Amino acid sequence: MTRFLLWLLGGVVLGGIIHLIVILTLPLLDEETVWTRLEAIGVDNSMVILPTIAAGQANPLGLDPEVIYGLCRLDLAQGPGYLRGVLPDAPWSVALFNAAGLVTYSTTNRDGIGQTLDLGIFNAAQTRLLAQQQLDVAEGVLVVESASDSLFAVVRLLPPHQAMRARFADMLAQASCGNRG
Repeated sequence: MTRFLLWLLGGVVLGGIIHLIVILTLPLLDEETVWTRLEAIGVDNSMVILPTIAAGQANPLGLDPEVIYGLCRLDLAQGPGYLRGVLPDAPWSVALFNAAGLVTYSTTNRDGIGQTLDLGIFNAAQTRLLAQQQLDVAEGVLVVESASDSLFAVVRLLPPHQAMRARFADMLAQASCGNRG
């Protein structure tokens, strides 16, 4: 009986290890990632406004249909990144995601930024140059250091009324996003 219980325990432990290995490696085998989806949309160094999700439409990303989403992909290996624009006086947020889809930085206009979004995004080497005053940054730029060179920014606007949606989307489309050398 003891021998049977040991074999049973060994089988359960081995099954658990195999299960963990499979669960942890499956995402690595996926050919379609967030990064490849963004490549398909064409969001390199420019702000792209996602189309509105209508009621009853497929919503694979689980986006809120009331929110306006702007996306931009940055490669800090090409130089410091920037995100600039004047956004409406309504709730908005900005989040930076790494290639794995994890949030590396996030802020809102509730942090005292107001309507002006002026974000400078630097990798560790560029931050050192900034500290040594070898890079010029305009006054008032919010400096963010990123551990990753490959990032994408998501800007979310929440218009208080549907009638304001088009104007808000136009303001977000005017925001600039990219690298500067």
